[in-house]
Amino acid sequence: MTALDTLVETLLWEGHQLYPYTPSATKNLTPTPFGIVYPPSYAAGDPHRFARLKVQAIATDAAAFSATVHCLVAGAAHTVDVTPGAGVAFALGSVGGTVAMDVEAFGPLRRVTVEVANTTDLADGASRADALEGALLSTHLVVRCAAPGRFFSPVAPPPEAAAAVMACVSVNTHPVLATEADDAILGAAIFLPDHPQIAPESRGSLFDGTEIEEALLLHVLALSDGERAELEDADPAVRAMLARAAAATPSDIMALHGRVTLSDPAPVEQEVRGEEAVVVGDRRFARGGHVVLRPGVGRVGATDHLLAGRSATIERIYIDYDGDVHLCVTVDDDPGQQLMRDIGRYLYFKPDEVEAP
Repeated sequence: MTALDTLVETLLWEGHQLYPYTPSATKNLTPTPFGIVYPPSYAAGDPHRFARLKVQAIATDAAAFSATVHCLVAGAAHTVDVTPGAGVAFALGSVGGTVAMDVEAFGPLRRVTVEVANTTDLADGASRADALEGALLSTHLVVRCAAPGRFFSPVAPPPEAAAAVMACVSVNTHPVLATEADDAILGAAIFLPDHPQIAPESRGSLFDGTEIEEALLLHVLALSDGERAELEDADPAVRAMLARAAAATPSDIMALHGRVTLSDPAPVEQEVRGEEAVVVGDRRFARGGHVVLRPGVGRVGATDHLLAGRSATIERIYIDYDGDVHLCVTVDDDPGQQLMRDIGRYLYFKPDEVEAP
């Protein structure tokens, strides 16, 4: 199984059942799975429900393109493959749908579009539970291109592809680059960075892949006798997960406790240093200048009140896309001030949250 296969497998079962994993738990009686493609009658008229899923991505020219739909229906995993120009109709038990793929020229590049639609008939006024039985759950798309083609990042494209990527529209999914070779796009049901990876310490899916695996494993080991008895007749995937947890040794659990990677600080010239100086109203702020911190009442940091009245040095000045100014500071009497500079960990304040010393 490749790294991408492992990632898709983990995402596919994310939210399938949640701790304590018992069928009688409220959150398992009324699940809220990710990546839902509802029957069209249930999705109609509600902007938060979707009867389709679409990925658009930009690639260089390639020898061939293909895509695979991954989803859950009635607690079982399914895949549907598609190639450009050949729409596919599928039936997964009582759930029906279509998937189509198109590749078109977009200047010197190629725009790839894959769309999945649910075509299941469902009576008007059906309950959410009925709609989930007729839905594609945890729907994920993997779109591939053959060498020498490669995809451009949907979230941070290079300048030569930025305009083309901005013209792409994805629906009910969040596409990212999925492989180091950039020859695959993953349309994920949750927000991910480009090139997502499963932590090497992971012992296997707990259906809560975005949670802290060590804590969940300890929770599983702490299930009561009554909860364990209820799970004896549970979903086979859940039983397998419980068996893995029960087999975990103390060293296995300690291995999940995290790791620290030490590296030298990046050279200062590699950091985006922002503005040398900026004028806001009748006040001028410059890198290296000093201010007194006066956190505003609208700030939500629990410890901001500890910074009130402290002297600070302006290390960086950034202006965001909305034109707002952000002063990045270190606290002058903080023993770790130089360390904060070395690692680029600054405190951020608006100009109206500081005053002259």
